[in-house]
Order: sequence, then C-alpha cells, then structure tokens
Amino acid sequence: MATLEVYSQDGKKVSEFQVAEGLLSGPVRKTLLWEAVRNRQANLRGGNASTKTRGAVTGSTRKIYRQKGTGNARHGDIKAPIFVGGGRVFGPHPRDYSYRMPKSSRREALKSALTLKHREGKLKVLKEFSLKQIKTKEALKIFKSLNADQALLVIEGKDPIVEKSIRNLKGHKVIRVEGVNPYDLLRYEHVLVTESALKKIQEMVQ
Repeated sequence: MATLEVYSQDGKKVSEFQVAEGLLSGPVRKTLLWEAVRNRQANLRGGNASTKTRGAVTGSTRKIYRQKGTGNARHGDIKAPIFVGGGRVFGPHPRDYSYRMPKSSRREALKSALTLKHREGKLKVLKEFSLKQIKTKEALKIFKSLNADQALLVIEGKDPIVEKSIRNLKGHKVIRVEGVNPYDLLRYEHVLVTESALKKIQEMVQ
C-alpha cells in the first residue's frame, strides 16, 4: 500500500494519505494508455466535413428544357450533379466519430496514467484547493508554491470560484473528479488531486 504526502496550498506537508492497494503499484499498461488517448481524441473530434446534395444547393427546380425534340439528353433541374454548381453525389456529411471503451479498460487505463505520474514524481495530493474570490492571480500563486507548472487540478464537485479562476490560466486546467481521464492526466506535466477527489477516484477504479 502506497503512502502519499498531503500538501497545503502553500506547499507545506500537512499529513499523509494511504492509497488503496493496486492503485499506484500496478504496471503501466502503455497499450491501454494509447487506446484511452485515441478514444478521447475520437470523442472530441468534430465531424464537420459536409457537402450539399442536389436538394441542398441553391438553384431553380425548373426543368432546363423540354423532355423531347431537342436532341439533347434528358435532364431535370439545373441542380443535378452533372452540372457545374449542382449537388454532389455520395459526398461526406457530418458524422460522429465517438465510441466507448470497455469499462474495465477505462478503469485500468486510468490506474496506469496515475501510476505513471506517481513514478515520475509528478503527482501531488492537496488537502484542499480553495479561493475566497475569482482571482486568476491567486490561483497562479498557489501553483507556483507547489512547483507545478503545466498542471492539471482534479477537484471533487462543483466549485465555480476555482473553475473560473483557472479557466483562463495558460498551461493549467481544472476538471471535476467524475471527468478525470488518462488523456488529460498525460497531457499535463503535473497532476494535483485534492484529498477528497483521490478518495473518489479510488472508489471509481475498484
């Protein structure tokens, strides 16, 4: 069972946290991490490739000339795909690239990401992360006292003051514990987790 030091907002050690068996002591499964990152990127991907069919382009629906007697091929309106400016046949349309990983795989990938950060010495547990008012400058001051540049902060529950203080802070991000994922854990150099959030993570991965 691993023991993590718990820090205050000013970077001082205040207590210790006993981590559940297997959370930070297991192997780092790189293949699962790759799959989790790929899954996250696919879920974030916006399927915005789009073309217009003959029913979507602008143009008259009038038949361009009579059916018989002209010697030309039979045609309907000017929006037919054969004409310049007409609709496109079988073109791409917005699609959903998202898919779900198995629950057990997501759980193991999360454990691997946390284990990797712990072994690198980039995982810190905080007693709490609180601010009296929305102040980006104060949030940055806390990150500096913890020597955490490029940091991801994981908190439990909704905290508008903390979330609004960090959202415009370059190189930092705050997420709620229910949204914690390997992609964000690996994306930022340091990971700061509040003590209450870490307890919730332990329940999630068991």
